[in-house]
Amino acid sequence: MTAIRLTARDGFHIDAWRADPAGPARGGVVIVQENAGLTDHIRDMADGFAVDGYAAVAPAFFDRLQRNLVYQYGESQIVERRQARSRIDLDKTLLDVAAAVAEVSAAGKVGIIGYCWGGSVAWLAAARVQGISCAVSYYGSAIAGMVAEQPQCPMMLHWGTKDHTLPLEEANRIAAAHPEALSYFYDAGHSFNNPFERYVEPAARLARERTLSFLRTHLG
Repeated sequence: MTAIRLTARDGFHIDAWRADPAGPARGGVVIVQENAGLTDHIRDMADGFAVDGYAAVAPAFFDRLQRNLVYQYGESQIVERRQARSRIDLDKTLLDVAAAVAEVSAAGKVGIIGYCWGGSVAWLAAARVQGISCAVSYYGSAIAGMVAEQPQCPMMLHWGTKDHTLPLEEANRIAAAHPEALSYFYDAGHSFNNPFERYVEPAARLARERTLSFLRTHLG
């Protein structure tokens, strides 16, 4: 586990966290942060997938706004987090995703896994970024406005039936519009995978099991 720096196609340098498995890699994964930045939780996600056999890289996507920009979880900085998210140029974010894909491509096939804001980025990247073999989105609420995008690789979507940021009917609409994607629904709210926010252990555990099975199928 180490801090690295990536270079995007436009020449921008972005910091990232990289975690590698102890043995030969089964493939690579790009981990996309929530709207809180590259937090310890997101690093933990990368470390966990490395333990499961994947070379994982988690870019600090907010570097495009400010270096080392990280917010607290919970409600105290929710307005600032949303403002930061709204200031991000998604076209530039996809350049950073592409740089991360290139970083771990030597490990084999590459997947992308995103949480919250990152879940929406994973959806968009699956439609527009080359070199991604599968994609997983956790409660990507902005997908509702991107439903016309067509993922070019196998896609898995995790939704909470009690998600306050995306009404259940909207998640159902996305699932109906994209029957080729695997949509799973959990008795939980937004951020159910995050121990620092609204963690729901049974939902997080089952979603991770499904995600790992999905990675095994499409990456190795």
